Amino acid sequence: MSREQLIVQRARKSFQTGKTKPLEFRVHQLKNLLRFITEKRRNIADAVKKDLGKSEHGTELFETLGLEGEINLAIENLMEWAAPRPVEKNLLTISDEVYIQPEPLGLVLIIGAWNYPWAVTLQPLVGAIAAGNAAIIKPSEVSSYSAKAMEELLPLYLDKDLYPVVTGGVLETQELLKQKFDHIFYTGSSAVGRLVMEAASHHLTPVTLELGGKSPCYIDKNCDITVACRRITWGKFVNCGQTCIAPDYILCEPSIQSTVVEEIRKCIKEFYTDNPKSFEDYGRIINQRHFKRIMALMDGSTVALGGDSDESQCYIEPTVLKDVTSESKVMREEIFGPLLPIITVSGVDEAIQFINEREKPLVVYVFSHEKKLIKRVIAETSSGALLANDCLVHFTVSALPFGGVGNSGMGCYHGRHTFDQLSHLRSCLIKQLKMEGVNSMRYPPHTAKKMSWARFFLLKQVNMGRLRLVLWLHATVMMMYRGVELSD
Repeated sequence: MSREQLIVQRARKSFQTGKTKPLEFRVHQLKNLLRFITEKRRNIADAVKKDLGKSEHGTELFETLGLEGEINLAIENLMEWAAPRPVEKNLLTISDEVYIQPEPLGLVLIIGAWNYPWAVTLQPLVGAIAAGNAAIIKPSEVSSYSAKAMEELLPLYLDKDLYPVVTGGVLETQELLKQKFDHIFYTGSSAVGRLVMEAASHHLTPVTLELGGKSPCYIDKNCDITVACRRITWGKFVNCGQTCIAPDYILCEPSIQSTVVEEIRKCIKEFYTDNPKSFEDYGRIINQRHFKRIMALMDGSTVALGGDSDESQCYIEPTVLKDVTSESKVMREEIFGPLLPIITVSGVDEAIQFINEREKPLVVYVFSHEKKLIKRVIAETSSGALLANDCLVHFTVSALPFGGVGNSGMGCYHGRHTFDQLSHLRSCLIKQLKMEGVNSMRYPPHTAKKMSWARFFLLKQVNMGRLRLVLWLHATVMMMYRGVELSD
């Protein structure tokens, strides 16, 4: 039996003891996870610095701060999330208990990504713990320092049998995927996502796939271009462009292309100085393989600004490419690096057409003062999310489901959405052994009279809140009426 098989077997056996069912146990584990992030903040920052060249403050802002928020939200709301959820009834079930009961799925496999090795790996874990599951955590081997730190430190805080960390490369991941899980949560590329889904299909295991794609960014010529470019520059070049929801390319009219380039130039200088290479808050490409891949994407395109690189440091300067066409090499795949192509279009009509001719992206960005134009882009395109007049910040809103559609992914998470994604929402109906006269309408023989009554009882939905209000009003009126009678 392989190491991975033993770990899966041990986690499932531990789950089957029922120890994750009590909410107190889940809250205790979530508090331990929060304590881990607080006490090992420096270890996490050191690992991310070695993996991606990110500063300590950058790691706190983009890795651990959101995690703390998710954990606190789960702790505060777990009792509500896990409680039975009453639903509307029909007349046939008006006296019955009818509700949805969230229950744990069982054993979850979480396969993390390397670009934000802590945030995108541990955020699904928060929901898995809150929902009462066991979870095997597989950090990306590409961010090797973070994976090693996670393997060594996380078991010091969480139940070792229920939440083991499994490190390794492709072979170890393949071995894990041969095992039976109750849900697989994968963050990464669409190509690997297909392999994960194929492996899951052998066990009929449901999957959440948080993928990516080429997220377009349309700039309306009448908007505040200075502010738009400031927000786009931040969203594109943070983490050296290695963000799944980064603007992948700009769509704008030819008349504003040079203005857009100039405004981005000013912002790069403001954010990263004249020498981004020596600036603490500008990171590095994860490895030389990705460095070479990104550099090759520039072939055939005109560099409007930037373009400097250093392979020995995996450094690529923030770069803008102009006069790019749909056939350019940089438009054939998700960039996932600090290259920002500009494609000129005649207006919003052509921009919408351009977006719709391609795979559905993780996000559509639009910058405009006109609400009508924004609403049109919402109505006439499809994507995991749409964000108007800013970049990335929808990721911080726990009430919004985060996920893709089509080629950019399936399923969603954040806040309660993670809890629901990793729970079985079980339908429950509890009936008493009474009122058999009403129930007799469903028993044979099925006569016309019975069918008439069945239509009435089954098709008439009852809003219990409204019914309670009507009964309360009726009782109040009757009491007032009786009061008037007694005074007379």
